[in-house]
Amino acid sequence: MEPPELYLDAAATTPPLPAVIAAMQQLQQTAWANPSSLHGAGLVAAEALERARWSIAERFAVNPDQLIVTSGATESVHLALLGSAAGLVPGRLVISAVEHPAVVAAAHQLEALGWSIAEWPVDGQGVLRLHQLDRLLSAPTRLVSLIAAQGEVGALQPISTIARACRERGIVIHSDATQLVPQGCFAFERLGVDLLTLSAHKFRGPRGVGLLIRAPGVDLSPLQGGGGQEHGLRSGTEPVALVGGMAEALMALPSFDPVSQQVPPGSSTQIRRQRDQLLERLLALPQLQLCGPSPDQRLPHHIALLAKTVGGQPLPGRDLVRRLAAAGVACSSGSACSSGSSADSAVLTAMGIPGPERQSGLRLSLGPWLSDQDLDAVPGRFASVLEAFS
Repeated sequence: MEPPELYLDAAATTPPLPAVIAAMQQLQQTAWANPSSLHGAGLVAAEALERARWSIAERFAVNPDQLIVTSGATESVHLALLGSAAGLVPGRLVISAVEHPAVVAAAHQLEALGWSIAEWPVDGQGVLRLHQLDRLLSAPTRLVSLIAAQGEVGALQPISTIARACRERGIVIHSDATQLVPQGCFAFERLGVDLLTLSAHKFRGPRGVGLLIRAPGVDLSPLQGGGGQEHGLRSGTEPVALVGGMAEALMALPSFDPVSQQVPPGSSTQIRRQRDQLLERLLALPQLQLCGPSPDQRLPHHIALLAKTVGGQPLPGRDLVRRLAAAGVACSSGSACSSGSSADSAVLTAMGIPGPERQSGLRLSLGPWLSDQDLDAVPGRFASVLEAFS
């Protein structure tokens, strides 16, 4: 009999909350019409959409017109970067060396339009090197995009510090908060950025919907034409049920201040304790070592490891993930959005991890669906899989 699967891949996606499924089911039945229609059914859908929008706005302490609903963070990133760059004279775009592939792809599009690209380097823990601030924010930098929390190694970045420096210099700054928001909501203004992106499926909401939040006065140009929905910036009939599901999922998250509490509280009260206890037991295995920052400087649900034989030879992360799945542990090797590649991890490369170890990374990310008893089984399953390589 196969062991029951323990899902430790929250950084890839999360199971939707029962309340989210219920809210979406109700909206599919009662608010199925086009919100732009002026008849009764359309007005019901429009009201449901606006209620969800106000609820979301409250969670980030913004006005509803600062929210742009998209299909997810990838689209939001492209609208943030390409849309803001359209109103700027081409100059330099600064991105971190550990960005999500969506940011890298958008940067390459801007490069084709005459922008130059500079990478903000990170240290051996994956954290941005702040001593590079003056150099990278000098002319001709006009646009900056920095990840708020690195999904592969869990590193929390000093976004508010850099955002303050950008505002002093009149530089537009965007942050991909896709991994940060699932651990707690915050007042958008406190982070200090001009543009913020996120995806609902990372915090137990539905797939296929996300947000771009913009500060007042930040100009954007749409990427496509159409009916002019979302303040003319994202045309297409709004997915009322998906937006309602996203609003419901955000209601379940705790709140925190990203300036005074640089480490978010975690999606549940026990998550950090569970993470720390599991990490201690995993590091007792001689084949595993911590990768990235210390537990008190990373996402509270996140564990990143490098795997090797007892003799010190790096083990293939992708192979380990498959064997762990067969043993009932669902986890990742690298970013789930690029997990189909067997190339060296770009994040581990940027961190200076030696070449042979760049494919040996493992990522475990916990969620409130895991009990202490569930996690008690994980080290033993790891040990049995690792023993097969010895």
